[in-house]
Amino acid sequence: MPDKLTSVLTAKTEESSPELTEELIRVRAYQLYEERGCGKGHDLDDWLRAETEIAGKKPAAQAEGKEGGSIAAVA
Repeated sequence: MPDKLTSVLTAKTEESSPELTEELIRVRAYQLYEERGCGKGHDLDDWLRAETEIAGKKPAAQAEGKEGGSIAAVA
């Protein structure tokens, strides 16, 4: 039986909607949570990683670091 992510991915995606994208991120973030052994306290990390994977973009901090920029602390 296919998992939920496979089902969502095989759905019609020609008209990619924000709702579909959010569902893909939600499912992937939950998979990451399970892969870590369901440890609590990393929900934001899981969400951001899933969002990055689904969007296919590098995290902003990595992009800045590779370009020689610095990450300034926000007070």
